[in-house]
Amino acid sequence: MGFFDRKVICGVCDEEVGLNRYKLKKSDAWICPKCLKEAGGLTVINVRKSTVEEIKEIISEKRAVQAERLSGDPMSTAEGMYKYCKDNNFGSGFNEKWALKHFGVIENNLMQGEKVLMTFIGLHNYVSTTKHDNFYGYAITNKRIMFAQKTITGENFKAVNYDKLNDVGFKKGMVYGIVTIDTLSEIFNVALDRGSAASINSHIHKVLDDVKVVDMAPQPQVVHTTSAADEIKKYKELLDMEAITQEEFDMKKKELLGL
Repeated sequence: MGFFDRKVICGVCDEEVGLNRYKLKKSDAWICPKCLKEAGGLTVINVRKSTVEEIKEIISEKRAVQAERLSGDPMSTAEGMYKYCKDNNFGSGFNEKWALKHFGVIENNLMQGEKVLMTFIGLHNYVSTTKHDNFYGYAITNKRIMFAQKTITGENFKAVNYDKLNDVGFKKGMVYGIVTIDTLSEIFNVALDRGSAASINSHIHKVLDDVKVVDMAPQPQVVHTTSAADEIKKYKELLDMEAITQEEFDMKKKELLGL
């Protein structure tokens, strides 16, 4: 199959692809944009040196990791966050493709031990129907509130820790319902349809209350136990330093051994 053939078969997924394709020189095969992107894109894959088998293995490993994450904690993935929005009618964004991109930014910024508790999508920094920063993905976690947007040229990301949060409120606008996130430094207005905005505001408060309860719960006390051998070793060091007498050491040793 030559470069100018209108249709060729992708060597990775075996699906037909048009002129928008790349040549894998080492395997003398073609790869479609979809498979190339799933493998990591041109920043990861060198189409001159990578083989079809290598790319298939990379994609297989990525899918296995994704499946494991979905089975363990779906909300740790962009797909799980978006599904939560759809299932709860908490916004859908411009379309699914871009919604997944926004939540992908959140997924990439999750800290170790951070769990996403709820998500929603809305128009960020809303002033009017013609004045806003377009759609963002939002996540309420056990540590903070995260805002994220993927753009054609890059991405926008911001997080507010709970010690910087004043309040979360709701008001009805002329067209939308507005969820207001009031922080120590600025206020963010997020626009959605009225029903979704009211439900989101209510659910955010429930989640935040649950987080506070967990934070205020008494932490288990760590009890450090010392073995008799450790104690004897400590007193032996005191004996060697002549801080105690041999008689005192022998007495303490018998006491620790229960003799």
